[in-house]
Amino acid sequence: GAGCASWGPWRCGGRSAGPERPPPGASEERLAGCRLRAERLDPAADLATVAARGGRFVCPGDLEWPGQLDDLGDARPVGLWVRGRPSLRMWALRSVAVVGARACSDYGAHVAATLGAGLAERGWVVVSGAAHGVDGAAHRGALAAAGATVAVLASGVDVPYPRGHAELIERIAEQGLVLGELPPGAHPTRGRFVLRNRVIAALTRGTVVVEAQYRSGSLVTARRALKLGRHTMGVPGPVTSGLSAGVHELLRGEAVLVTDADEVAELVGGIGDLAPARQGPLVERDLLDPVTARVLEALSAQGGSDGREVARDSGTSCEEALSRLYELLALGFVERHGDRWELARPAHRNGATRRGGPQIWGNRVKGLRR
Repeated sequence: GAGCASWGPWRCGGRSAGPERPPPGASEERLAGCRLRAERLDPAADLATVAARGGRFVCPGDLEWPGQLDDLGDARPVGLWVRGRPSLRMWALRSVAVVGARACSDYGAHVAATLGAGLAERGWVVVSGAAHGVDGAAHRGALAAAGATVAVLASGVDVPYPRGHAELIERIAEQGLVLGELPPGAHPTRGRFVLRNRVIAALTRGTVVVEAQYRSGSLVTARRALKLGRHTMGVPGPVTSGLSAGVHELLRGEAVLVTDADEVAELVGGIGDLAPARQGPLVERDLLDPVTARVLEALSAQGGSDGREVARDSGTSCEEALSRLYELLALGFVERHGDRWELARPAHRNGATRRGGPQIWGNRVKGLRR
């Protein structure tokens, strides 16, 4: 088990009573427990069971072993049972964990699935625990995008858990990877979920928490990721939602707020993985020349203004103001009534067409290219 991780796979196979000194911190009681569990192991049968499911056992020193797991020190797994064709080491190099509440809201499920699909489309491997809620949604999002995903189980890789996700886990094994550190046939316990979370945190470049209450296993994963120097991110939710309370607490610390796959990729990726600049919706006024926009702003919404007033309030000459007013007239922003200029009434701008000017479609100007 994970308690004997510092011995390596060979010494945990019932040979711990040899002349070698036990690892630091291993009490006699703990050694006795490890020996008792080792007596019940049948490594050859376990290897045959996993091989029949298209799997293998990967341990430190193998070419497929992900070196980042060594950051766990004495808590490093003895090895990992793996199902699936891809190379675990290669996939882990560009992976992101997406974790969260099991009893997530519709919002959490939507965000997790969108993140899973978005990261997969950008060439990232989505790692999670195959649990109900956020985990399952993230896996499904990646699969729907024909992307790469890895499920890290708290049970044997031949024991789908939760049972309701048996079909999902099989799909992941066919399209991606299913892995765990427990031998075939092992069932999950409360403590094994905590141990599983450390593998998720160490294996990936960063961890995103979508929804989590104050006492959530997802926060355990995120805090372990922080200690390991990995990127730790959180997706905010409603401030009134208890499901997001743990995420918000995380965001008050060292975690980084993210809202989509672009922002996650920018944080965990390399040079060039930049999220697009954030801005509000583009409206027609944003497309106006700065001087023209200033002239438009000089017009009073309460009543009309003459050309001289517009020039004074916009800081332009009378000739410049008049030229810009006629431009705004052609674009449908203003109306002229004798010597006075007024802002166009909404009724005149919805679907209206000014003679000699562009068509006005709602709040957009067809053909405006400034």
